Amino acid sequence: MRTPFLSFTRKGRPPAEPQIFSASAADNLRGSLLMTLSVAAFICNDALMKAVTQSLPLYEAIAIRGGMVLLTMMLVAQAQGGLRLRVPSSDVGPLALRTLADVASTVLYLLALRRMALADISAIMQALPLAVTLAAALFFGERLGWRRVLAIGIGFAGVLLILRPGTGAFDQWSAVALTAMMLIVLRDMVTRTFSTRVGSSAVAFYAALAVMLAGIVLGWAEGWRSPTVAELALLALAALFLTVGYITAVATMRVGEISFVAPFRYTSLVWAVVLGLVIFGEWPDAWTWAGASLVVGAGIYTILRERKLQRTV
Repeated sequence: MRTPFLSFTRKGRPPAEPQIFSASAADNLRGSLLMTLSVAAFICNDALMKAVTQSLPLYEAIAIRGGMVLLTMMLVAQAQGGLRLRVPSSDVGPLALRTLADVASTVLYLLALRRMALADISAIMQALPLAVTLAAALFFGERLGWRRVLAIGIGFAGVLLILRPGTGAFDQWSAVALTAMMLIVLRDMVTRTFSTRVGSSAVAFYAALAVMLAGIVLGWAEGWRSPTVAELALLALAALFLTVGYITAVATMRVGEISFVAPFRYTSLVWAVVLGLVIFGEWPDAWTWAGASLVVGAGIYTILRERKLQRTV
């Protein structure tokens, strides 16, 4: 029988969920630093892509950066003993769906990023952990106590404050950013269905390859031109930051307690505000600050609540 989505009497974690491990203060410190570095790298990649696509056609930029990321991943994999690309036949369908969701979310996110303030779109994306938590409950039967359900609702209310549907602040690009976030949720949910025989490196490789090919195909209709040296340098930096983000994101989950490290993901909003102001002269309005506060507060509460539940088992 499926576990109820909402449990008002929940006192512990579902038995199928992994138990926490004991981590030292040094491990937690390293984990928090890795998480901060990871989100900073992703935001730096976003800022560079936003800057370069003001002049270079978007899909051309996606294709070039994708090629650079793919090459970097192959070099890293080779240094670690080779890239294992074999995927069991039972996982081909989920992998194709995940890859499609990854490509669509990347394209839509970058389309919105060109038109939206960096801090605004970053604030919307802060709701991603809440959306993933809700989706896991709906599709995988993971139980949520009423407190976390309430926190998720408050977080989504914060997103509505940022988007302000029905006003001039909500435009097509806000909807595009929201759609990109939902596609990322789909991608993460599909990833959970993979068997243990599917390697993380293979999933990342096929995703990077598909994004690059999508940029090439879509770029034919948009038109290509020879990038300048400065544009190539920006794309190379973006690819480097993206690779660092991927690597440190994996390392983060292997160092320290997740419940301690996870809240540091919200430092990405600080980076987004700073880079948006310094590079693009953008400053979030009061509605964005208020909405972001609700989203971040709700996200941190759900993490701390989960940490408390872990300690009761």
